[in-house]
Amino acid sequence: METFDAIVLGAGGAGLMCAAVAGQRGRRVVVLDHAPEPGRKILISGGGRCNFTNRDAAADRYLSANPHFAKSALGRYTAADFVALVERHGIAWHEKTLGQLFCDGSARQIVAMLLDEAAAGGVTIRLGEPLGEVGHADGVFTVRHGARTLAAPALVIATGGPSIPKLGATGIAYDLARRFGLKVVEPRPALVPLTLPGEEALFRALSGVATPVVARAGKAAFAEAALFTHRGLSGPAILQVSSYWRHGEAIGIDFRPDAAPGWLVAAKRARPRATLAGALALPARLAEALAERIGVGELGAASDRALAAAEARLADWRFHPDGTEGFAKAEVTVGGIATGGLSSKTMAARHLPGLYAIGEAVDVTGWLGGYNFQWAWASGWAAAQAL
Repeated sequence: METFDAIVLGAGGAGLMCAAVAGQRGRRVVVLDHAPEPGRKILISGGGRCNFTNRDAAADRYLSANPHFAKSALGRYTAADFVALVERHGIAWHEKTLGQLFCDGSARQIVAMLLDEAAAGGVTIRLGEPLGEVGHADGVFTVRHGARTLAAPALVIATGGPSIPKLGATGIAYDLARRFGLKVVEPRPALVPLTLPGEEALFRALSGVATPVVARAGKAAFAEAALFTHRGLSGPAILQVSSYWRHGEAIGIDFRPDAAPGWLVAAKRARPRATLAGALALPARLAEALAERIGVGELGAASDRALAAAEARLADWRFHPDGTEGFAKAEVTVGGIATGGLSSKTMAARHLPGLYAIGEAVDVTGWLGGYNFQWAWASGWAAAQAL
């Protein structure tokens, strides 16, 4: 049996970060994963350029049953800290909209950086073997990995959530958590396209059309692009609100978020022969579909009251999704290991010394745009300080 100071389950962003920092603090760490290569989600993120953090990362950009839980880790290891690490490794980066930071080159640079940091800490990484039995007795955790059995006084659950199963994602984090007495908040797909029922097939026929909107679900609202697909709705605005949407609820779309109140009546006064579709300043197919549903043709032929009603509907067009495209298309998972059983400072289980949970496995889910990677780095760093 091989012995270490800590066993990290999962060679994703959080697991590699935790292992590297703990290793550089003098701990003997091993990382285990069933996947054949490390950082698989990192490699596909940001169109292969890895949206590795967001300048605006703060706890209010995250969903959790405890909205305060993420404050400590995010405050102690910030986006600026990770940018400094990226720059120390000579990785060129750029900022896109809304504080999103990307590699100029390839996401592989981020994985290589994490592996270099792990190597600097003497971390052992074992890949491509199934995780077997995980046990705990007399203050020692044991893990079967392939033909080996490994032991350590500390075990870090960093196996992520079940989103994107084609990359090997599973719900093993939740099984382990329950086994060791931690509760789990029901996981569901997040940052995921929404599907529309048959009665809204008119909009599914607009597949490929995109336009800037404000999308709302509950009290959450996001001003980004929406994209119509052959199954329903996608695009950044829709992915954002999908994390807040619940089955049976409607989402609202403002198709003209920059329009001033009374703009349709004003358009009628200026150009009475113009059609509603022509006045919408939206992609032609979308404008025609919306005008058809509203039932207004020439503006001059419509009463001011009818145009005011049309304006109100366009500002809060209700869609009633019948589901999502599921974990297969979800970028992340809402829910996970309940934060009530964890220390927000160290990510350690309160009732079982030596057990930690970090990253997407935990019930902390960020907005689209680098927030989930920053949680991976920050929670991994926080756990590493306590190992």
